[in-house]
Amino acid sequence: MNFCVALGGNPNAGKTTLFNALTGSRQHVGNYPGVTVDRKEGRYVQNGHEMRIVDLPGTYSLTAYSVEEVVARDFLINECPRVTVNIVDASSLERNLYLTIQFLELGIPTCVALNMIDVARGRGITIDDKKLSRLLGVPVIPIMARSGYGKKDLMAAVETVAQVPRPQPLRVSYGRDLETAIQEMEKVIAGGNFLTDLYPLRWIAIKYLENDAQILEKGREKDAQIADRLETITRKVGAHIEETLETYPEAMIADHRYGFISSMLKQGVVKERHDENRLFLSDRIDKVLVNRFAGPIIMLLLLMGLYQFVFTYSEVPVAWCEGLFAWVSDLVSNRLPDGLLKSLVVSGVIDGVGGVLGFVPMILFMFFGIAVLEDSGYLARVAFMLDRVFQIFGLHGSSVMAYIVSGGIAGGCAVPGVMATRTLRSPKERIATLLTAPFMNCGAKLPVFALLIAAFFPHSRAGMMFVLTLISWGGALLAAKLLRMTVVKGASTPFVMELPPYRLPTLRGLMIHTWERTWQYVKKAGTVILGISVLLWAAMTFPRLPPSQIEAYDTLRGGIISTATPQVIEELETATKAKLLSDAATELKAAVLAADARRAGAALSHSLAGRIGIQVETISRWAGFDWRTNIALLGGFAAKEVIVSTLGTAYSLGSVDTEAAESLSARLVVEPGWRALTAWSLMIFTMFYAPCFVTVVCIARESSWKWGLFSMVFNTSLAFFLAVMVYQVGTALGY
Repeated sequence: MNFCVALGGNPNAGKTTLFNALTGSRQHVGNYPGVTVDRKEGRYVQNGHEMRIVDLPGTYSLTAYSVEEVVARDFLINECPRVTVNIVDASSLERNLYLTIQFLELGIPTCVALNMIDVARGRGITIDDKKLSRLLGVPVIPIMARSGYGKKDLMAAVETVAQVPRPQPLRVSYGRDLETAIQEMEKVIAGGNFLTDLYPLRWIAIKYLENDAQILEKGREKDAQIADRLETITRKVGAHIEETLETYPEAMIADHRYGFISSMLKQGVVKERHDENRLFLSDRIDKVLVNRFAGPIIMLLLLMGLYQFVFTYSEVPVAWCEGLFAWVSDLVSNRLPDGLLKSLVVSGVIDGVGGVLGFVPMILFMFFGIAVLEDSGYLARVAFMLDRVFQIFGLHGSSVMAYIVSGGIAGGCAVPGVMATRTLRSPKERIATLLTAPFMNCGAKLPVFALLIAAFFPHSRAGMMFVLTLISWGGALLAAKLLRMTVVKGASTPFVMELPPYRLPTLRGLMIHTWERTWQYVKKAGTVILGISVLLWAAMTFPRLPPSQIEAYDTLRGGIISTATPQVIEELETATKAKLLSDAATELKAAVLAADARRAGAALSHSLAGRIGIQVETISRWAGFDWRTNIALLGGFAAKEVIVSTLGTAYSLGSVDTEAAESLSARLVVEPGWRALTAWSLMIFTMFYAPCFVTVVCIARESSWKWGLFSMVFNTSLAFFLAVMVYQVGTALGY
């Protein structure tokens, strides 16, 4: 028997940990139709039954307040999984059971996974899972998702639930006023078969009382007349409750659900050992890590330590990758005849994509470090500590997580960072956050920074990365303050956040998270970056030089060779890397390479991309960018990784030293016009200029195309202003 199993639960309840434990490597990530929310699926086989495991977005409720809640609910309704496993944090049972009650009210076949039972016991909480199971009417299985404890018992219970009929929806009493309205609405709904093909009858009435936006919209599309009658009943009972009890139907429904949960737990389900003087382990750790004075210092030290770890341990693997691509480039250069095919493969593909893939080891180490901080629960503390700072700049505490996801700790991605702004209730704070989140140092910018740091600041790599991180945060906050004072004015809203307990990350979970993110980077390099690199190679190759100019360069090269003796020419033609050349042969080689470089430079400047770069150079030179750098930055509008691949292509097509084995970092160091100040200017511009095209589309989808286009213009203008300031001030000071 094959069937679908959904994993649902609150954020930080251990849902993804359980998903990884069940599916391991048998999983893939996609998107739910029509939205950019991740959809994770995997396989689990037991007793010949193949289960399709779907990890639903973390949510506190099934009321449609956010995209995640709508996605989770729509999947449960439309896909009808045979069983839903509700992962519950045993140490916060009452709050977590709120979602459980909503599953049961919807009539969903449910198994409750009582996760982190060890944390609950450590806090003196004892839970009678058998009694809780009898009261809820569904299996309740204690588990520890991190260690795998209880996993087999849980899946055996899932197997059992999958083979029994679908249960009747749970009925929770909501008091006389609401129950009277619900009964009246049920008659109207039943009489018109109103949405009953999708939802339980009583549940529809409750959703109308909760003013559920999605249900209200579907109701008007289904039957506007019945929808009006239901909304009239809702307004009537809402006005009565507000007048007599000074509250709202939504609040009363939540109160009665919690009352139902509380009365159930008081029947001997939970026994708690009270000790007012006792501090739990997480609380003791927080007294240091979240301390008002020590907390920020420790946070900065951890960040510096992360960069030191990444650059120290990735240096050798990165060198191996560079050597591998240099060897492949040499091999192909020697095997293929001169011509367009050789140029495409060597300059367009190997130098382009290879420049990006060469940084995979560094990206892998960075993602591993971030996974440790994330899985341990520390990143939530970072958001908590920075909330007060963000309030000063007109942002919300939840904006911190959007920044972190976008690359606040270098290596994230702006797309999920922009999507993370959905948790912000204030539209003004949300716009300010999604416009400035792309300023963070995402994984796409890392190769650019790593390239320039390796070339011009090789002895202070971690320190440079730390400084660049501080600059990105400072620039984003100042830009947010400017936006909040001008185009997105509005009052700030309070920040409330639940801090998850500290957990020791599992090696399996860290490996899965690291591999998922690294594979996305590699896949992007092998698809998007490859395609853009080939297109840019074509733009840097065509139109080709006129025959008259080609003939002139050939004549120049032939003239240089004709001045040498036959012995010197033969020595140069038969030379190997291990063989030292005579002075005459060395001079001839240098002269020939110089002539070839002049021809390559002329061909590149004559191409479409070269002409555009030269035209823009009249402005870009104020920031220290030459025409070849301009070509790379134009490609960066599509994807920031392309900056490195395009620089590699540009300098292999028209470099001073055309030997393929030389790394791009080494080429830049000897190129005229390149110096440490130029690198600083380029890093600042790359950090702040227009988001990549995918991020712009995401901003437009999350807000409107007006803000998507605004982000391109505003970010690029700000980036160019800052780059010019850095370059001109540095030049004036003699750097």
